[in-house]
Parts: sequence; structure tokens; C-alpha cells
Amino acid sequence: MRSTQTLSSRPAMFRALRHRNYRLFFFGQLISLTGTWMQSVAQGWLVLRLTDSPFLLGLVAAANSLPVLFLTLFAGTVADRFPKRYILLVTQSVAMVLAATLAGLTLTGMVHISHVLILAFLLGCVNAFDAPTRQAFTVEMVGREDLLNAIALNSSIFNGARTMGPAVAGIVVAWIGEGPAFLFNALSFGAVLASLSLMRLDARQANGVQRGNMLRTGLHYIATEPSVRALLLRAGAVSFFCFVHIPLLPVFARDILQIGAAGLGWLSAASGFGSLVAALTLAQLRDDAPRGKLLTTASLLYAPLLIGFTQARTVPLALLLIGLCGWAGVTTMALTNTLIQLIVPDDLRGRVMSVFTLSLMGLSPLGGMLAGSIAELVGSVPLVVAGSALIGWLLVLSVEWQAPHLRRM
Repeated sequence: MRSTQTLSSRPAMFRALRHRNYRLFFFGQLISLTGTWMQSVAQGWLVLRLTDSPFLLGLVAAANSLPVLFLTLFAGTVADRFPKRYILLVTQSVAMVLAATLAGLTLTGMVHISHVLILAFLLGCVNAFDAPTRQAFTVEMVGREDLLNAIALNSSIFNGARTMGPAVAGIVVAWIGEGPAFLFNALSFGAVLASLSLMRLDARQANGVQRGNMLRTGLHYIATEPSVRALLLRAGAVSFFCFVHIPLLPVFARDILQIGAAGLGWLSAASGFGSLVAALTLAQLRDDAPRGKLLTTASLLYAPLLIGFTQARTVPLALLLIGLCGWAGVTTMALTNTLIQLIVPDDLRGRVMSVFTLSLMGLSPLGGMLAGSIAELVGSVPLVVAGSALIGWLLVLSVEWQAPHLRRM
């Protein structure tokens, strides 16, 4: 009776928090991800300060994504075969060491662009295993009943940290430099390591899922399941062509809008705030909500909003448009994540989510590197980002035309 009353009295938006393991995960991630976003903004500014090169901004992002491209599919099979909590303990520990190394190099004045590239590549190796494992671990913490709410809350803490972290990082970098931001990120990993250590999982979860299915089984499933295939294709198009502005934001802050490091933090925070609004809205959706129609709307709005941002020359308008881009991007990716996990069988979850991770984390930085390279040749970052967004919009429209059934999901 008591548990029923507790459940009924808890707001529907936060119902996944009734699970102790997920509560630990939620608050640990909120602290750790704030540090992650601080490092992301500080690193972009550091690269621009060291090199003054849009190409190298994109190259650092690509160095972080290459391991995701090559390792994530294999990592999905690892996530399906071994205890996910242990995998996450290892990946988070290594990420903490990498952040501390970057902090030490920067604080001592020894940092070089080659160090940033190497550490970005190593962090990409970590993320290749961490991201699909984290996605697949959610169901072990909350069960299928609260899975959709937990996915939305995961997105809310990611984007809540994305709102807070960049704003703080912009101030920290402007006042005392990039090193302290990297140091805070290293320390913040202690929160997530503690939360993972304190979890209580049943024997099946603790021992992992010992199955003989290999990567080929997961890829065959994706190839023969039209809804999952279409959702992944759309996610890939948006990630590669429409997320190109993310590594190039320092250029918009310094050269286009002329608002400096603190302004870069506010641009990132505005995008994070729009993303947070999207995540909290999704957390309240009922099971009978028209998710497919909302997904279509958000994915088709993203590119026009981004094109508008590239042409904005006043700070308030730029903040508004980048915030709306954040809303459209998270609505697109969170709903894609949700719909895929509704369809996929539990024993294939790690492998299918590894392909989603590949679409989200592997393709986006490559698009940013390509856009940065072209921008350095033609001399106009806004023009290149707008052109890329237009291509992405046409590809999303093509997926919508070929898979109209997605709107009814």
C-alpha cells in the first residue's frame, strides 16, 4: 500500500525516480555532465586560442568521433554480454583520468594542440563503450514500465547540465582560463562513480546477459525492421548535416557576434535551455501522445531554425534561435531514442543502441570537421553551416516521404 501511495503521489514527470538505482544515477549524472559541458566549451575556446583555425576546431571534434565510428558497434555487443554497471565504472574512471591530464597540461602552460587531439581521441574510445552501455543500462534501473519517462529524464539532466555547464565555463574561461574548467570536470566524475558503486542490482543484472548473438544479428535486425531503419537514417541525416554548428560555435561567438568567451558560454547555455525545455516536455507525454507527429515537426523545423541562426547578427536573436535549435534537436533525438527502444527486443538493445550512438556521436563531429574544412577554404562559416543544414533538411524530407508510417507511431 505504501509503495502504491508513493507512486500515485509522485508527479508523473518524475515517476522513474521512484527507483533507488535510478535516483542515484540521476543525481550522479547531473553533477558529472555539468563538468563534461564545462570541458566541452573550454576545450573549444582553448583550440581556437591556440590555433585560430576553424578546421582544427572541427578536427578535434572528429578526433573524438573516430573511435565512436570504429568501436561503437563492437561496444554494443560488449554491452549485451557483460555487466553494464562494471563497464560504466571502467569508462567513467578512465574519462576522469583524461580530464585530469588535460587540466594538468593547461594549468602548467604545457598544453599543445597535439595534446588536445590525442586526449580527444582517447576520450572518444571511452565514449564508444560508455554511450551504448549507458543507453541500454536504463531499462535495468527502471524496468520497461518507466523506461520512456527515464529516457526523457536522462535527456533532461543532459541538457540541464548543458545549460548550466557552458554558462559557468564561459565565465571561468573569461576570468581565469580553461584549466580550472577541465579540473572541475575531472573532480565531477566522483559523483557518478559513487552512484554506480552504491547501486543494488539483482543477480541477472549483476552477471550480465550471456548470449551468443553477435554483431551480425543486430545489423540484420536493423536491416529488416523498416521502422528502426528509417528512424536511424533520419537521426544520421540530422546529426551529420544539422549538428555541424556545434564545434564551430566559438567562431560565431568571437568573429560573427563578437561576444567573446563568456558569450560562447551563453550561446551554449541558450541551446541547452531549449534542449532542457524539450526534455521536460517529453517527460510529461502520455503513452497515447502523437510522438510520431511531434518527431516529424521537430526534425523538419531544425534546419530552418539553424539557417536563421547563421544569419542572425544581434545577440538576443541569436540566443533565441539557438535555443529553438536546441529544442528541435533534442525533441528529434529523444523521440527517436524512445521509439527505437519501444520496438527493439531486450536482448538486442545494446547492439541497436550502439548504431543510434554511432548516428548521434560518430557522424556529428565528422560533419563539423567537413564544414570547418570547407569554411576555411571559402572563408564563411555561416554560409557553410546554412548550406549543410539545407542538405540535411532535404534528406529528412526524403525519409518522411519514404516512411510516412512513422508519423503514426
